[in-house]
Amino acid sequence: MTWSELLFAHWRVEPDLVRKHLPKGLELDTHQGSAWVGVVPFLMSDVAPRGCPAMPVLSKFLELNVRTYVTKDGKPGVWFFSLDAASPIAVRAARATFNLPYMNARMSLKQQRESSAIHYASLRTHRDEPAAQFNGSYQPVGERFQAQPATLEHWLTARYCLYSANKKGELFRGEINHRPWTLRNAEHEIQQNTMGDPYGFDFTAIPSLLYADVIRVQAWWPTRC
Repeated sequence: MTWSELLFAHWRVEPDLVRKHLPKGLELDTHQGSAWVGVVPFLMSDVAPRGCPAMPVLSKFLELNVRTYVTKDGKPGVWFFSLDAASPIAVRAARATFNLPYMNARMSLKQQRESSAIHYASLRTHRDEPAAQFNGSYQPVGERFQAQPATLEHWLTARYCLYSANKKGELFRGEINHRPWTLRNAEHEIQQNTMGDPYGFDFTAIPSLLYADVIRVQAWWPTRC
């Protein structure tokens, strides 16, 4: 699959508040004592099993996730609180096979002709799930760079597995592979962001922002861990 038009927007959140939303068996990962929660809007495309051609109707859709960072058995990874997507088929498939909290949403992405700014909007429509909405614009600024080890930028983005849990509380790990991110700093103007409200996360402070260049990603089926 390919990820593009991707923004990493991260906020510091009190560790105990984040920790209480994690399943048993996962340890919250912190950076210099702080927990971080991200809101990540992007465009997913070329989604298909390895060796199979992508089907246009099914392989391209918008996605926006709310995530934090965890470890298990010393292996750092990502924990998703929610993954909103504009593809009902992808939502059903991911909930069934990856044990991930995908949710239906009405979403749009528009790029301004006179600049590189992207306007991204998402309104959750999933039945029996808490309301959440994102509406804002963002654009890259400055020179491209790759995050260096021991920096916050590297800690936030260099994550090569995800964790999930089924209804029984059993944990799964899904491996992810891609080349290092090529990043730029970013500017944003957010009109509405209630993506953290269901968990009590306050996203009103100024976030850490990174814009990522297009990247090709491989993912593997999750296994028990």
